[in-house]
Amino acid sequence: MQTMSKLTPAIKVKNLSFYYGLSKALEGVSMDIYQHHITAIIGPSGCGKSTFIKALNRIGELETDVKVEGSVEFFNQNIYNRRVNLNRLRRQIGMVFQKPNLFPMSVYENIAYGVKIAGWYPKTDLDEIVETALRGAAIWDEVKDKLHKSALGLSGGQQQRLCIARALAVKPKVLLMDEPCSALDPIATMKIEELLYSLRNELTIAIVTHNMQQAARVSDFTAFFTTDETRVGQMVEFGVTTQIFSNALDSRTRDYVSGRFG
Repeated sequence: MQTMSKLTPAIKVKNLSFYYGLSKALEGVSMDIYQHHITAIIGPSGCGKSTFIKALNRIGELETDVKVEGSVEFFNQNIYNRRVNLNRLRRQIGMVFQKPNLFPMSVYENIAYGVKIAGWYPKTDLDEIVETALRGAAIWDEVKDKLHKSALGLSGGQQQRLCIARALAVKPKVLLMDEPCSALDPIATMKIEELLYSLRNELTIAIVTHNMQQAARVSDFTAFFTTDETRVGQMVEFGVTTQIFSNALDSRTRDYVSGRFG
């Protein structure tokens, strides 16, 4: 891996504070998410991990009124600029949630839906886009004979990979994942992790996870978030994953990754 100074950030977060209404959820977070690498976001419950990742494509503001201080730059454009096209932004920075959120449609239509909204495509092109996305999510062989059956009939692990395929279909540059394996069994989790490795060559990935072993296995960089009596949603430490897990600079990080708290 190159040194961080030689890597290109896909997203640059600068002194980000985030409020839901009057309630502060993040305070003064600054970090880079590097292109074609996987960044893990770890920390105890309630420390702002999910809020942070939702702030990276402005999906958090769909839930309630928010206020943002600082900036989030996506390839040098501040995504909180009032002129930003949110639909375009969320296509470029895709999101996969903790639980599969498929539409009550066929496998095919789940993948095609976002592509159709993005623009008109002839059916032959759409067929190719759907197949490419399903292959990219390593699920084509499992669903190629079920394309026109309900996606809700798939297993949990298959549904989650279908959600990833749906995100891939609109060709994002960044994929955000909020605990995508928390509801999956070990075999399904392994398939998702293998998929992340293969996608890293094409995408920039940020993943929130409670699973320390998963963070250590799949990520190149790790950010540790926590909260205490005086500050909410603070990022304590960010660095190369091997360093965070073997020789963290902050005692709170060392205590968390070793299981002494959290």
